[in-house]
Amino acid sequence: MTDQIERPAGEAGIKRVVLAYSGGLDTSVILKWLQTEYGCEVVTFTADLGQGEELEPARAKAELMGIKPEHIFIDDLREEFVRDYVFPMMRSNALYEGTYLLGTSIARPLIAKRQIEIAKLVGADAVSHGATGKGNDQVRFELGYYALNPDIKVIAPWREWDLTSRTRLIEFAEANQIPVSKDKRGEAPFSTDANLLHTSSEGKVLEDPWDEVPDYVYSRTVNPEDAPDRPETITIDFERGDGVAVNGEALSPASLLARLNDLGRAHGIGRLDLVENRFVGMKSRGMYETPGGTIYSAAHRAIEGLTLDRGAAHLKDELAPRYAELIYNGFWFSPEREMLQAAIDHSQEKVSGTVRLKLYKGSVTITGRKSPNSLYSEKVVTFEDDQGAYDQRDAAGFIKLNALRLRLLGRRDR
Repeated sequence: MTDQIERPAGEAGIKRVVLAYSGGLDTSVILKWLQTEYGCEVVTFTADLGQGEELEPARAKAELMGIKPEHIFIDDLREEFVRDYVFPMMRSNALYEGTYLLGTSIARPLIAKRQIEIAKLVGADAVSHGATGKGNDQVRFELGYYALNPDIKVIAPWREWDLTSRTRLIEFAEANQIPVSKDKRGEAPFSTDANLLHTSSEGKVLEDPWDEVPDYVYSRTVNPEDAPDRPETITIDFERGDGVAVNGEALSPASLLARLNDLGRAHGIGRLDLVENRFVGMKSRGMYETPGGTIYSAAHRAIEGLTLDRGAAHLKDELAPRYAELIYNGFWFSPEREMLQAAIDHSQEKVSGTVRLKLYKGSVTITGRKSPNSLYSEKVVTFEDDQGAYDQRDAAGFIKLNALRLRLLGRRDR
């Protein structure tokens, strides 16, 4: 049996490719590069995940570069993103390395899923993305692609071409009449990624972890020092583990997160300066802003504290780091994530009620919670007369049984 060497994708006769396309410099260069290097037809896909940018210019730019109107997809995925990805993740209380709310990570499987759907719709035999060969996103995209279509061909230009700097990208763009925004000339001070859950910033001015993040890097939150001098109190209502209303107003998942983003922005909530361990092996320093998600996460934990049994709550806390790692590493479509999700969702059946929070200068403080499914018993826990609800003498036997092995160890080792 002889080893088979896989031929480069361009030699494999790729006819049509679906490109995850933002309309920015990188993906516009990729679009032209695919046309010239592979001689294939390009279909562009731009996802509206609530990044706050006008997306129609991406359509105009794609048309300018020769893409057929019927091969330009701009899809509003905001509700699906929050309902089917952000909320399920939030039910788990997942935090990567104890702090990161996974804003970029959780968006990638949805983009990958929609790309594969479009590829099937238009008869494409390949998909492409603009993630670099140093980052996590290449892994997240491609694990998603292969999980949903094991036979799809993937083109990752940053792993193939020799355009290794922004200067080279601009030279390629100008040589091919690709419009380049004036603010893209020269090297950008940092790179960003945004969606309805968060904004991340990495690179350049952020690469030295000792240097403080410049204030101009922040885009979604006011400086907590400049936030209002008076706190604001809000409520969030939950049903079966998902937020359904803010201040008594029923809202769709995306609208609810957007409302919390506005509140978080005004009070400087959700900033995170993090050095993290990338899946590909290196450490990186990033700045994340997750205003609404930070508020939501605190509220969700608070309503769970009232409604979840201790055993279920503590097991969830054991599972959460594993779940977070799966999301971070790109295994959303894996059977182990789905198994964990089933357990987590089962735990949320009684997680309903209202949480009251105080927002003030970058902080979120829980000030109250109530639920028709509460496991809290004031009668049992009170320091006043509990009228026989709890017999304190029972604790003696409980303690002696738990101390038995410690006493045996102590006698042996004394």
